[in-house]
Amino acid sequence: MSRFRFFDLNPEQQDAASHEHGPLLILAGAGTGKTRTITARIAWLISQGVDPAKIMAVTFTNKAAREMKDRIAGMVDPDQAKAVTASTFHALCVRILRGDANRLGYKNNFSIFDEGDQTGLIKKVITRVCAKDEKIDHNLAKSLISKAKNSGLNASTDENSLAGAVYRRYQEELHSLNAMDFDDLLVQAVKLMEEHPEVRDKWRERIEQLMVDEFQDTNGLQLRMVGLLASGDPPNVCVVGDDDQSIYGWRGADVSNILEFERHFPNPKVIRLEQNYRSTNAILGAANRLIRNNPRRRGKNLWSPQQGGEPVRIIAVPDDRKEAEFIVEEIAAHRRSQNLPWEHFAIIYRMNAQSRLLEENLRKHKIPYRLVGGKSFFERREIKDIMAYMTALLNPSDDQSLLRIINTPPRGIGATTVELALAHSVEHRQSLYEALRHDLFLETCTRKAADAIKRFTDELEETRIRVSTPGAPIAEIISTLLENCDYMEDMKRTCKTPDEAMNREENVREMIRALDEYQKRAKDGLQGYLDEVSLDREREEDKAETALGVTLITMHAAKGLEFPHVHLIGVEDGFLPHDRSKAEGTVDEERRLFYVGITRAMKSLIITWCRARVKFGSPMHCLPSPFLQEIKGEHVEEETYEEIMSRPMGEEDIMAQFAKLRAQLSG
Repeated sequence: MSRFRFFDLNPEQQDAASHEHGPLLILAGAGTGKTRTITARIAWLISQGVDPAKIMAVTFTNKAAREMKDRIAGMVDPDQAKAVTASTFHALCVRILRGDANRLGYKNNFSIFDEGDQTGLIKKVITRVCAKDEKIDHNLAKSLISKAKNSGLNASTDENSLAGAVYRRYQEELHSLNAMDFDDLLVQAVKLMEEHPEVRDKWRERIEQLMVDEFQDTNGLQLRMVGLLASGDPPNVCVVGDDDQSIYGWRGADVSNILEFERHFPNPKVIRLEQNYRSTNAILGAANRLIRNNPRRRGKNLWSPQQGGEPVRIIAVPDDRKEAEFIVEEIAAHRRSQNLPWEHFAIIYRMNAQSRLLEENLRKHKIPYRLVGGKSFFERREIKDIMAYMTALLNPSDDQSLLRIINTPPRGIGATTVELALAHSVEHRQSLYEALRHDLFLETCTRKAADAIKRFTDELEETRIRVSTPGAPIAEIISTLLENCDYMEDMKRTCKTPDEAMNREENVREMIRALDEYQKRAKDGLQGYLDEVSLDREREEDKAETALGVTLITMHAAKGLEFPHVHLIGVEDGFLPHDRSKAEGTVDEERRLFYVGITRAMKSLIITWCRARVKFGSPMHCLPSPFLQEIKGEHVEEETYEEIMSRPMGEEDIMAQFAKLRAQLSG
């Protein structure tokens, strides 16, 4: 065994990297060098004579696995680095199943169904299982099946329900196709090792040292899998995680896995990584004060050798429109004063719908931006639906828009009827809309289909006439159209989670609000609005995640990232913590989510909350989040928008105002 050089690890990181045998829990706070510690541990184990082919590191993403392998390659011999396995849970399950799936009644060359395959099969199953008077949405069925599998419930559970019948038939169909979906990979791998100890033992022989990253995000099945694979007495399993950053309870993650690690792996060595390499002490102080209020946690206190730092600013603004304007102008001024790249700035929010006003203001100021962890507002499914409705009202000959809305929501016009209508339109050289209103075509349909078509086209025609009337309240008319066809209710039924339903509903409300605001400032009605949006969407700017510019990102998507200058917006009671969390008892997770947002900031952090915000189409009075009271202390300053605006302008501010006026005059 050779001496190992620990490079620039701090004492706690060295202690974790050089742990020899038995279970090890590394509690790695935000920005404390977690990946550096894991890779140093792997390199140290190799230097101590552990066969690199018997080291297994399990992560949640392929990106994390690749990063781990790349770092290891810079620390040990290339051949040794190559022999180490860094894998996601799902990839590891595939390896386990490929050798022994035949023991479960599958062939070892089973297919893996992606989301598209899964959706197609579930739709097919629903048509076979459901009677004419029964209905279950395919997205809801898919969500229920996934939750059942990850909770360890098999297809025989809830035998009498429609969802249970769909689940059973779906599994039968999958098995007959020699296929598994992504959830099955974990379910079947665990089942294989539990029912066939010889398979478990075979894999234990292959794994001398097991490491699991982001352990706070594991669910019950993943915990069982870790227990099955960990070898040695006591087991050589090292898990790394931070209970303070457990924010995925809504998708099955169980924070008790890390809080109660000792129950599953007795007498572990526990090491806390608390020295932070990312943020100033001003930012860390706010984060520490916040998270201390969670009763169930493993104590950690982040600190940094960087003394002080810019104070954390909490700013009360009048409403969400002023909030967006203020933030964009603040970023522009900050960048100008310090000659910083746009990439140094991030705006972090709780819900996707909050990006719309930000995008609007960034575009107005010609500031480049990238949207991470979500589609651009106008690329979201529900927004594209509303755009298609509006386009079809203005241009009934737009077959593409009509095809998008004809069964969104379902209205009894089947796929076969649509195909016949398309064939009729081609034969008679008509648009699809003309074919649907053509008596000759309607006579070929069943009475039920013809009635459904007539209701649909009559509603469109009546609405088209209304929006064409000069001065008509277009936003109100579109809202009524959506209400009459039950669009919102159907959309909510198809959502996998309450969060998704709330986000998508708020997106639609935001779209209606934007249309209303456009009509107040312009006179060219619906067509003008569609033109403005379409032209804006056709910018050549690359909107991929790798694009340069200010980052717009949700708190969930921001986990694991860092930015020099962060704006956390919309920190109001009801948004953060979310209203629903109080009833569900998940306020602790909401506090952890805010903690994740705070700890993304490296140099400066500005937090804003609105006294009023438009929710579900109406302005509502807001109160600051109770979490803001919890972060108050040293290096935290409170201000109001009015106080900031009333300050005398400096020379730089005056020059910026002149530049803004020049840009407006030239535009």
